[in-house]
Amino acid sequence: MLLGQMIERLADDAFAAEALLSLGELPLLVEVEAASRAYGETAATYASTAARHFADHASDEDWLALMTALERADDPGSACLRQMLVWSLRKDSASCTCAGGSTGECHD
Repeated sequence: MLLGQMIERLADDAFAAEALLSLGELPLLVEVEAASRAYGETAATYASTAARHFADHASDEDWLALMTALERADDPGSACLRQMLVWSLRKDSASCTCAGGSTGECHD
């Protein structure tokens, strides 16, 4: 599947949920779930938004890291989604300026 097609298909909640589960990375899925709740979204919506934000705002270095991950991956689609999610989670946590209270969630 081409990158553009994957990003487009992530708008479908069923496809996005299946794609997230297919990553087989429970810690990443837990982080995505927590981030999605902080934004009042489903995990599938967060994944779709993360992919679009990456496509629109990633630096040259971020794209190079993505291309490197794709080159080494057995499943390029999953590798791409994983890289985009990790990038988005990193950007989201860097933009949070609150202490997170007792729940550890952003209150901004």
